[in-house]
Amino acid sequence: MCAAAVTLLVASPAAAQTDDGGAEQYCRPTDPGLSELSGLTVLDGSLYGIGDSGADDRVARMDAECAVAQWLPNPVDPYDVEDLSSHDGSLWLADIGDNDRRRDAVALTRMDPAQGGAGELHRLTYPDGAHDAEALLIGGDGRPVVVTKDGLGTGGVYTTDTQVSDLASPGPTPLRRVADFAPAATTSPGGPPLLDGSRLVTGGAVSSDGTVAAVRTYTDLYLWPVSDGDVAQALSTAPSSVTALAPQPQGEALAFTEDGDLLLGSEQGVDTAAALPAVLVVRDAVSLAGTATSTSDSEQMSTDAPAEPTGSILIPLIAAAASVGVVVLVTALLVRRLFRSR
Repeated sequence: MCAAAVTLLVASPAAAQTDDGGAEQYCRPTDPGLSELSGLTVLDGSLYGIGDSGADDRVARMDAECAVAQWLPNPVDPYDVEDLSSHDGSLWLADIGDNDRRRDAVALTRMDPAQGGAGELHRLTYPDGAHDAEALLIGGDGRPVVVTKDGLGTGGVYTTDTQVSDLASPGPTPLRRVADFAPAATTSPGGPPLLDGSRLVTGGAVSSDGTVAAVRTYTDLYLWPVSDGDVAQALSTAPSSVTALAPQPQGEALAFTEDGDLLLGSEQGVDTAAALPAVLVVRDAVSLAGTATSTSDSEQMSTDAPAEPTGSILIPLIAAAASVGVVVLVTALLVRRLFRSR
């Protein structure tokens, strides 16, 4: 695809379907080490999960009931792991969280579960300054795709020119911005209080056959058909499906199973006395994405997108500014749990 970024605004507040996407309970974690569950992936028939900052020093291999069968130590000292993916027999930990937007580089950490979690660090750099992100997708072409999170609604889609298996260690390898992504403001319930969770990207995943890409917010699910394993290209077009998810306290994780179901995980949220949230499953989610179209048929709203948000989100900017007075009244505990950084 062309090197210029494209702007993709999912603008309709009514875009999300009103149901919960047919989600049902898959299993319920009970290990306190999964209270901050932020990333899920399925590799060789096993489900793996990781928490985010403060709980990202190890990866859990879970059984069919979400009981922890094994803890694998993170092979590097993490900053803020926010997502988990897998490719070609390895786990990939997305150390891409940056709430204060002060990191010179983010990183992907490769982990080999067959070798007790041995692995190495691969640093990445953005072309346009620091960003906070919680979504990593690795396509069939082997390239990593990072979707950033912006409190004002417009994030970026970034990728590398090399496959994850060829990333320099420790790097850095430069990322390039290929598109903007602005989730729609919907009325779907769920997510942390006092936040418009529908505007915040919290996780990503690719189906095992590489034909479907998924990005979630706290409240909604976006799906794209993928051609030739090129997830970056797919995310530069309009999603084929936008579905309201079943409410979760702080839903950040998702992963495709090998038979095309989609698992949805959540952090415990602010109610630390509650049972850990169940992992939900949307059966046959890949069928919701439809069939990929050619690049020439894809919706691309601009071929010259600026690197930062523009007037196209002026109204959300004003609304966000007006809400600041409310947000500052949140207790220190809530702020720490929702926006901690290291």
